[in-house]
Amino acid sequence: MFTGIIEELGEIVRQEPTGADSVLLTVRGPVVTADARHGDSIAVNGVCLTVVDTVDGAFTADVMGETLRRSSLGTLTAGDPVNLERAATLGSRLGGHLVQGHVDGVGRVRDREPAEQWETVTFDLPAPLARYVVEKGSITVDGVSLTVAAVGSDWFSVGLIPTTCALTTLGRRQPGDPVNLEVDVLAKYVERLLGDRVGTPSTHVPIPSILPEALA
Repeated sequence: MFTGIIEELGEIVRQEPTGADSVLLTVRGPVVTADARHGDSIAVNGVCLTVVDTVDGAFTADVMGETLRRSSLGTLTAGDPVNLERAATLGSRLGGHLVQGHVDGVGRVRDREPAEQWETVTFDLPAPLARYVVEKGSITVDGVSLTVAAVGSDWFSVGLIPTTCALTTLGRRQPGDPVNLEVDVLAKYVERLLGDRVGTPSTHVPIPSILPEALA
C-alpha cells in the first residue's frame, strides 16, 4: 500500500528482456533503496514492483506481461525519469490517499494550461474508468496522488503546484505522453457491494413493535 506522495525522482538504468513478455527493470533511486531489501515493494510511476536486488543505489525488479500491458512501463528506456515511493508503514503519515500500486489503465496528457502559481493539466480518461472518477475525488497519475479538479465523459483535469511539477515526472509530461492511472479503490469496492444488491429482492424482515398499541 502507498500514499501517492513521491519520495524521489529516480531514473531507469536499463530494461532487459527475460522472456517473450517479461523484463528485468533496473532503476536508480538512492533514497528508496537506502533501506530496501529483497522482497520489499517500491512503486515506479505508480506500479507496485517487488525488489529483487539492490546495488549502488539502484534496484532491480521483474516486470511480467500483465504489468507491461496495463501500464506504460514497457515504453521506458535508459535515462527516463520515474516517480518512486516506498510502501507505507503503519506509522506513515497518509498525506495523499490509499494507493495500491495496481494500475487500472493508461491515459494520455491532453493539454497543459500554465497559470501564475500552478498548471492545469488535462488527461484523457479511458471509458472503463470514467465511472470511478468524480470532481474533488482522488486519482493517482504516474504514482502521484491528485485531486480531480474537473471531469468530463472522456477526460479529467488536475491542478499541479510548482513543487509537484519540479519533483515528479508530471512537470515534464507533454500532450500525447502516456501516464499510468489508478482510480480510488474505495469507489471500486462500493460499486461491487452495491452492484451485488441490484435486482436482489429485499431480505429485510420487519421487527414487531414493542410499543403500546396506543403509541404505535
